[in-house]
Amino acid sequence: MDYKTISFELREGVVHLTLNRPDAANSINLELSQDLYDALLRCDEDPAVRAVLLSGSGRMFCAGGDLKAFSTHHDDLGAHLKRLTHFIHGAVSLMARMDAPVVTAVNGTVAGGGLGLVFGADLVIAAESARFTMAYTRAALSPDASTSFFLPRLVGLRRALDLTLTNRPLSAREALDWGIVNRVVADNELADAAQKLAREIADGPTAALGAAKRLLRQSFDDTLETHLQSEARTIAQRSRSAEAREGIAAFLEKRPPRYHQS
Repeated sequence: MDYKTISFELREGVVHLTLNRPDAANSINLELSQDLYDALLRCDEDPAVRAVLLSGSGRMFCAGGDLKAFSTHHDDLGAHLKRLTHFIHGAVSLMARMDAPVVTAVNGTVAGGGLGLVFGADLVIAAESARFTMAYTRAALSPDASTSFFLPRLVGLRRALDLTLTNRPLSAREALDWGIVNRVVADNELADAAQKLAREIADGPTAALGAAKRLLRQSFDDTLETHLQSEARTIAQRSRSAEAREGIAAFLEKRPPRYHQS
């Protein structure tokens, strides 16, 4: 399926998913939110997808919501935003819940709803020149796209309030120190580093990775006893899988595991 606002390509288990509105700073309009939701739904349903690499075309990863498009809706802007957030929220939820880990590569500036695509990812690599800013209250708007959910969990409430109320930008190095990104690389190394990481993940036990990431995410909302039960049930379930049989055998035989054999 062809999309107008994103590009989608599956290569060797990795979906290369690129926001493709460079003339509009890859800002999120209704069509992009719908395209992204549909593309991630395909990733969630296709067992051939073992990792997703999300990036932005042009000089900027994502400027957030398309305020120019918003301005054309006048009296029905509220209804328009409910439609848009329905899809972008669904997209972020799919990123967090699907088995295939999501790697986001951040170039240039990321703002507003674009941060939801950073926070909702499993691993984030940023270019040295990348900048991160909430930006919502600058336009008298409030957070969406999961930003008010994930940000305080990543950086703590005080820092989340600082970023949200002042809109001050964070450098890539500050974002690394605060736990928003996993790695920072030179600008000219971003594409190669992100592709290498996604490729390594795609070689792993996809279902086990999905189970592990969901356990980690739900731990923030569980009691200890509830979470221990989830851990016990999940590891028992995983132990019955072909992945686990191969992983255990490879460990005992002192050889690399072969999770995805042709």
